Amino acid sequence: MKRKIQHLAFSLSLACLAQTVHAHDHTHTGGIQSQANKKIMADFDIFHTKITTEENIAIFHVAVSGKAGKTKPSKSGKLAGSSVFSYVWPTTLDPSVVGFEAKSGILAFAVTSHPDFDDTPLFDENGDGDPNNDGDVWHSHWVVLQPDQACGKDALKVVDIPEGSKPRLPKTWPGLPILIDSPGWSPHFKGNTLEVRVPFDDIDTIKTAGFDGVTAVLRVNASMHAPLLCVANVYKVASGNLSLPGKFNQ
Repeated sequence: MKRKIQHLAFSLSLACLAQTVHAHDHTHTGGIQSQANKKIMADFDIFHTKITTEENIAIFHVAVSGKAGKTKPSKSGKLAGSSVFSYVWPTTLDPSVVGFEAKSGILAFAVTSHPDFDDTPLFDENGDGDPNNDGDVWHSHWVVLQPDQACGKDALKVVDIPEGSKPRLPKTWPGLPILIDSPGWSPHFKGNTLEVRVPFDDIDTIKTAGFDGVTAVLRVNASMHAPLLCVANVYKVASGNLSLPGKFNQ
């Protein structure tokens, strides 16, 4: 009897292990698989990027070699020249899908932290009653990107809004003179993964889009002039070449 009980316990342990391995494999299957790189800061070393859908929700997922979200920028005490740490999903979606002008650039979803300014005026991420002091808390944005040599060779920027122009903007645009949206979708960090659940009015319109994964530092221009926000340093691109090869639900 004792041997049977031991055998049953061993079998149950194997079953639980198999379920754990299966769950892990399921979490990190599909999408874009990337080779780990010990030369890159572990919490920005992407090894898996994917976007899946459930009903009207798109789930943006990234896994890194270290603890996702562990490292944030140090506070500099001023906006000019300050840093923005980012996990980014560039897509082939037209910016009009989320409320920007059509064909205005590369639409990307981003999760960012930047302690020197707050660009989510509608939300109080740290729950202290003041919605204007929590830029260091990881939060989400839609941004529209374009190349600009003023940011560096082949570098991207968040598209500037020229003074006096009135482009189409999302309802949750935070008032900055760039094509950025602050929709308030909460990032969820767990171990080496980051996920954000993003609702769409018509989920079918996005399912054929391509995407990529990027970890990067953006920087506010020291002169506070256009380009206002440049991609200053790229830690890693999931595809290796920003070819946006990922497909939803694949």
